[in-house]
Amino acid sequence: MQRRRIGGPDGIEVSALCLGALQLGTYTDEKTSFAVLDRFVEAGGSLIDTANNYCFWEPGCTGDENETLIGRWLASRGTRDQVQIATKAGARPTRPGGTLADAEGLSAPVLREAVQGSLRRLGTDHVDLYYAHIEDRSVPVEETVGALDELVRNGTTRVLGVSNHATWRIEQARAAARAGGHTPYTCVQQRYSYLQPRFDIPLPQAGHTHATGELLDYVATEPDLTLLAYSTLLSGAYTRADKEIPAAYDHPGTPPRLAALREIAAECGATVHQVVLAWLTGHTPSVLPVVGVSTVEQLDEAIEAMDLTLTEDQRTRLTTAA
Repeated sequence: MQRRRIGGPDGIEVSALCLGALQLGTYTDEKTSFAVLDRFVEAGGSLIDTANNYCFWEPGCTGDENETLIGRWLASRGTRDQVQIATKAGARPTRPGGTLADAEGLSAPVLREAVQGSLRRLGTDHVDLYYAHIEDRSVPVEETVGALDELVRNGTTRVLGVSNHATWRIEQARAAARAGGHTPYTCVQQRYSYLQPRFDIPLPQAGHTHATGELLDYVATEPDLTLLAYSTLLSGAYTRADKEIPAAYDHPGTPPRLAALREIAAECGATVHQVVLAWLTGHTPSVLPVVGVSTVEQLDEAIEAMDLTLTEDQRTRLTTAA
């Protein structure tokens, strides 16, 4: 699998596809989850994305489940040196049965405690990429970036990221880091796909934040910033009859884009999902897709997309369809 550097010239080299592990261990049984992780590494994949709150919203779950599953896999396979682990803090409810309204937030004491919990569940002494998961406007950005910088300086993480934040908040935090001599955020993870959303329609998933045109422009002009996109395949809604296109994408621009997507998939002898992923990776700014799967077959489809290159004409037709 192709590799790329994230977080600027001083960042880390990872696979061009990131495995979003949220499904594993909760929606997908452990045997299948381990098979997916095994196949990902076998194919040259290295970047695995999790969080300290997956999947707290499911009955009987606490948020420990996903990191703990990955920790068991790492221990059983001895693969820690072959992969980069990305995890997140800030969106874990502070009480059983809680919601994001009860989220732990991004204060310095919370971040120090949260990362230790993640390390314990993952069975490792460091992570490679650590994200501020959702916004916490009750805490000064200077406190958050200072606490995160401590984690870089003591070797707990190598790169810092931010997810589900407004663009102006990301720049505010990066400016505060520069002013304080701290490590800035150099990875941004937001929701982004080929279909373009309406921003006045709320998403059903609490906490999700779309990548806006402003964010894309910002990342394109900041050499040290990498954009990672989640929900790239809209949970299967591109291809599955039992999955509706989310309401935010229900507008007159969607049918022409879907038609262009199917036309170019046929031209390439590829699947619709593969064309979506190829469009993202060749995007300006280039996007590193975070893809969640529940089977090895779904993973193989995504891996094969990393070898698909669209022509300039195909890319133009896709981008201008409206």
